[in-house]
Formats: sequence, C-alpha cells, structure tokens
Amino acid sequence: MQKTTLEKQQDSIASSSSAVIPKLGFLGVGWIGRNRMEMIAKNGVGEVSCIADTAPQNAQEALKSAPEAKQVSSLEAMLQKPEVDAVVIATPSAFHAEQSELALEAGKAVFCQKPLGRNVEETKRVVEAARRNNKLLGVDLSYRHTRAMQEVYKVVQSGDLGHIYAIELVFHNAYGPDKAWFYEPKLSGGGCVIDLGVHLVDLALWSMNFPKVRQVQSQLYAKGKPIGMAEGKVEDYATASIELDGNTHVQLSCSWNLPAGQEAIISATFYGTAGGVALKNVNGSFYDFVAERYYGTKTETLSSPPDEWSGRAGVAWAARLAKGEGFHEEAEEFVKVAQVLDKIYGR
Repeated sequence: MQKTTLEKQQDSIASSSSAVIPKLGFLGVGWIGRNRMEMIAKNGVGEVSCIADTAPQNAQEALKSAPEAKQVSSLEAMLQKPEVDAVVIATPSAFHAEQSELALEAGKAVFCQKPLGRNVEETKRVVEAARRNNKLLGVDLSYRHTRAMQEVYKVVQSGDLGHIYAIELVFHNAYGPDKAWFYEPKLSGGGCVIDLGVHLVDLALWSMNFPKVRQVQSQLYAKGKPIGMAEGKVEDYATASIELDGNTHVQLSCSWNLPAGQEAIISATFYGTAGGVALKNVNGSFYDFVAERYYGTKTETLSSPPDEWSGRAGVAWAARLAKGEGFHEEAEEFVKVAQVLDKIYGR
C-alpha cells in the first residue's frame, strides 16, 4: 500500500538522525512559536540556537525550554549569526512577508506562521526570494499534518470517491483573536478568512492537486452586517463559493465569535459519485479530529484521537532541512492559496 504523506514524513524524521541537524533561530516565541520550538527540539530535527521576542517574558519562558539558546534583540541580530541555518517566524501577520524575505536574502531557510503574506503580492515576493536563494520555505499549514487529514487525503487521491463534485469547508470559532492587530485590516490582511479559512482552502486545493480556480464569489459580514474590505473593517463571518476546473464546487463558511453552541466546528468534507470522506473535529475541540468515510447511510471511521499533531508541520520542515533540501516548487502552492483568498476579499 502506498504510504501517506505523514508516514513519509516520519521516515524522513527517522532518516534525519544521520543528517546535519540545522541550527535554528526562533523569531516570536509566544504560545505558538514556543510550541513549534519545543516540538522541533523534542524530535531532534533542529537545534535551538537563538531566540528573539519583543516581549521579554516570552523570551524568558522559551529559554526555560531551551537553556542552551542565546537571546538576541532582533531578527537583524539573528541574521548576523553565521551559525544560524534557518529562522522560524511566529510574529504578527503584518511582519511575516518582510521578515521572511529578509531571512531568505540573508541565506537562511524559513518556516513561517500562516498567512505567509497579507495578500498575493506579498506571498509571491517571499516565494521568489526563496527560489532566488535556493532556500527551503515552509508555512505552518498545520491541518495537513493531522493523522485524520492524511487519511482523507489518501482516499481523495485514490480515486475511490469517483468524480468529486462538492467540497464543504467549515471553520466556526466561538471565540475571536485576543490581539488588537487582528482587527486592523492593514495589519492582518483580513478577518476570519485569512485567519481560519486559509487552512480550509489549502486543504481543498491540496487534496485536489491544486486545480485551476475558475470563479470565486463571496460575502463578508461584520457584526451581522455585510461589509466590503474598503470599509476598513475585518469580517467575523464569511461565505464563499469556489468553482474548480473539473466541475468541482467548493463551499466555504468560517467565523469568529459565532454562537456555535460549542468551542469550534471544523470540517472538510469531500463528496463524490462513489461516496464521501470527511475531516471533522470532535465535541467542539480545536485539537481532536476524526476521519470518516461515507457510503450512503453508512459511516466508517478511518482515524480517531489521540493524535499529537501540534507542531508536526515544523518538524517535517526541519527534517527536510536537515537532509539538505533547498527550494522546492511546492512553495508555489502558497501563492495559489493566497490568490483564492484575494478573490474572496475582492482584491
């Protein structure tokens, strides 16, 4: 049987033990950045060389997990260290593209939180910088790396669903971001679509081998009222209809602060002429997922919790880096996702 992407990644991590372990700088070590740092170190695929964060308490907390690391004052100071092979970026969205470009031009590989850019132009610039400098570029599209989504991907790729004509994507969050910059479109690039929907759009396009997107229609809302991005607001609820080549319809719904009756509703469901398959969260959890295969009224469970997937995307990137990988054309996928998001936002 053909191995899943996750199984290949596990093989890569295992083989990286004989590779040169890269020295990594971590820019931004709040909750997410620290988690990625700890997971990479735990799996032995990267050495924590230095840490930088504008909040002293974040840096001090991270140093408890990596006491051998050095604290530096800025990205520029990090890039001046010749021993640093790559930079892991977990800063606010407005800085992602510029910081990624600076690191790549300095000859460092990059792993960045999503979104890589606030729009397609920023995203393209980062990808071009990675190509120009032949550096491995990764983005933390973490849901690809859940065991449940790997099972869904395997079914979609097998062709067993027949013609996939409909994909339903849902990410409703009963909470909203707790940082003010998320609500400033010039800083965030948008609201719930670029924050949550980016994951789902990526899952749909990736599973379908990134077909051409023929048409996108959308509606954005803020506090129950339709808005346009020109109004200087970010959406807290959005729907989008996306038509793919091959007559596949994608329907996206996502939100912040929705009275969903639970913490979160997350799903990616693929319907074909010979059945369906879905990734679904369990009991409102942000972390627990099942994969289900559908045959008419019958449901087969393909994968269920527990699954320690948090940080797995960064581990996979670091393992590839340890094996000496440079730029890979799959980075163009980040641009294709950004193009869809720009169309959703009407820009």
